[in-house]
Amino acid sequence: MITLSNITKSFNRSNVVNNLSLEIAKGEIFGLLGPNAAGKTTTIRILCGLLKPSSGEASIGGIALSDNSDALKHKIGYVAQYFGLYDELSVMENLRFYASLYERTDEKTLLGLLKRYKIFEYKDAKAGSLSGGYKRRLSLCCALCHQPEVLFLDEPTAGIDPSTRKELWDIFYELSQEGKTLFVTTHYMEEAQRCNKIAFLNKGVVVAEGSPTEVENSLEAYDVYKLTQEFKYELLEVLRTDDLVHLVNQFGDELRIIVKKECSKEWLGGLIAPYTQGDVSLESTRANLEDVFIALTQEVVA
Repeated sequence: MITLSNITKSFNRSNVVNNLSLEIAKGEIFGLLGPNAAGKTTTIRILCGLLKPSSGEASIGGIALSDNSDALKHKIGYVAQYFGLYDELSVMENLRFYASLYERTDEKTLLGLLKRYKIFEYKDAKAGSLSGGYKRRLSLCCALCHQPEVLFLDEPTAGIDPSTRKELWDIFYELSQEGKTLFVTTHYMEEAQRCNKIAFLNKGVVVAEGSPTEVENSLEAYDVYKLTQEFKYELLEVLRTDDLVHLVNQFGDELRIIVKKECSKEWLGGLIAPYTQGDVSLESTRANLEDVFIALTQEVVA
């Protein structure tokens, strides 16, 4: 459904997106992850026709972006990272306005969208008065008013509480089951786990791609260990400065350590022991998405 082939976008001679190629199937929920300034939003803006790539080709549903046709415009919907609607207009007025851009005027259909996404009771309220969660629902209604085949969601749950985030993801799954293709950018690793396929982007370059499980298995050159250990600055500094240790990550009382293959469990335990009164209970474990994300983006930065 979505194809990117060697897409590059440059600003001031700097590549924000660098030779990006992706294939996203119909009905798939695809997650694009990366640190700030990785090129995620630029990629979405290229696919929505808001930016022209410096080089490369892309298509949606077999229609080339370079065609810039009305057919392409009607295939896509876009939910921006920040609330992009009109605060002083009511919920219904916002929805009518966006629908009119696609020549959709059926009031029954528009009201049906508000009912489906549980915002009907606020139809006469000003959009600017809505909570963050309801603003996202309204943005989603506006993006779906012309029944697009592809939905671009740029950080759709940023700043949203966990309960509302879960409700929105239930909606995304429903849309996927209906055959819509969802292209999502996010900073949340738990949201990446919800996607059918993900890619990690850093400095415009894809550093990992596949299903969440495939990406978790991509750290083949390293071993991962964990131990129950409260935060100790001196211990973290010793680990971070050792050549055999690639990544140290503290999660509450759990310390996760990613090391090169040549680093044995016994050697690592010996390094840690002076800071734990000799009680070292290292466990071998699998890498999680956050481990992979930080490890791979660190490699590119280095």
